[in-house]
Amino acid sequence: MPETYSNMEKSNSKGNTYAEIMRELKAGQFRPVYYLMGDEPYYIDKIADYIAENALKPEERDFNQTIMFGSDVTASQVADAARRYPMMAERQVVIVKEVQNIKQTEALEKYMKQPMASTVLVLCHKNGKIDGRKRDYVKAVQQAGVLFESPKLKERELPSFIENYLKQREVSIDVKSTQLIADSIGADLSRLTSELDKLIISLPENDRRVTPQVVEDQIGVSKDFNGFELRDAIVNRNVFKANQIIKYFDSNPKAGNIYSLLPMVFNYFQNLMIAFYCPQKGSQEALAQWLELKSAWGARDYMTGMKNYSGMKVMQIISKIREIDAKSKGLDNPNTPAGELMKELIFYIFH
Repeated sequence: MPETYSNMEKSNSKGNTYAEIMRELKAGQFRPVYYLMGDEPYYIDKIADYIAENALKPEERDFNQTIMFGSDVTASQVADAARRYPMMAERQVVIVKEVQNIKQTEALEKYMKQPMASTVLVLCHKNGKIDGRKRDYVKAVQQAGVLFESPKLKERELPSFIENYLKQREVSIDVKSTQLIADSIGADLSRLTSELDKLIISLPENDRRVTPQVVEDQIGVSKDFNGFELRDAIVNRNVFKANQIIKYFDSNPKAGNIYSLLPMVFNYFQNLMIAFYCPQKGSQEALAQWLELKSAWGARDYMTGMKNYSGMKVMQIISKIREIDAKSKGLDNPNTPAGELMKELIFYIFH
């Protein structure tokens, strides 16, 4: 069976997972071909780097590890390199970065029909994937080894990623701290893991917990004025707190801006609109399942929101968010600054 991998930790319709690829590699099982593609470079780098560092012993790399760039080589040159026999080693490794820059792939397709068992060929294709029209190429990759797609994580998937990353390193984190990190750093997983590593190093041996204070000290995100607190103020119709936070953001643009806040506010009200259609919206568990939330705890904000906002008002707010988003991008807005646009939105939400 062809193997296609997703970067998600759970199995899905595409096949096996990143975790399973890594388990296989750590068990010393290397496939002849790995085609690593997608918009999220983090997982592509993790797999390629692991192979580069572990498929060969350090003393074997000088003669048996080759790194190429797609803009500098042809498919024939890559295929020729892959057909070489290893020197005084069990295998050789050929890594091609930016493989998408190789336009004529016939020679690679031909190689993949009879790949060398002693070669591990790693093809890295970041910020995109194989042209869907190249079906023969895709089929050749699948038959030769592993085709792995690494899509960008969605914003709603970031909290789970953060929690799992820290859990694997025996560090705990509360919900607020998780959301603070997700909101402030976003879906750049390379930067996100770097910041998480910094948090881990800062923790004392006798207290392996990440708290809002730790996040504020190490990442520089205010535990009182942030996207998480703004969302909470909106949910609970705390007009004073919401305006405090918007004023803080206006004075500290690095702490938060309209481009990071709008998606968060939009996602909440979009889900709130869906919540109104839940057959059992009075049940926290049923609502969580309806909204596909990770836990019933997350449904509380939507139950509160349905008490504080009517369905009609939510529809109007969603429309207003779209209008503010367009204005923030310069449409029908010659000179209104971002801070004023956010104040306009907050006023509209509460009135």
